[in-house]
Amino acid sequence: FLRRTKIDEIPQVLNVLKGEMSLVGPRPERIASLEEYDDEISKRLNMRPGMTGLAQVSGNIHLNLQDRYKHDVYYVEHYSVWLDIKIIFRTVGVVLFGEDKYVDKRLVDLNSSKRGVSV
Repeated sequence: FLRRTKIDEIPQVLNVLKGEMSLVGPRPERIASLEEYDDEISKRLNMRPGMTGLAQVSGNIHLNLQDRYKHDVYYVEHYSVWLDIKIIFRTVGVVLFGEDKYVDKRLVDLNSSKRGVSV
């Protein structure tokens, strides 16, 4: 119940208030995972970690680790307030309706070189 409703994320609000995290951004990663980063994946470290992020609203648990990293890098390279707003609204949907509802409904086209974000 705690994981499904994301109540276990509430303590991270304190990290956001302290300025250690942002509301939206790449999710924090385990220190051990940093050893596996290449130059491309390392881009995700250019932003403060967030409570929610593009990968979390694009299938999250249904994505493999490399796809999560691709979403994070896309977010860093295409950051905008508008994208943050869309991620926040999608996060509400994920909490209310579950991640399964958004598995095949990507918020962005990772294969597009343009800054296009789907509506």
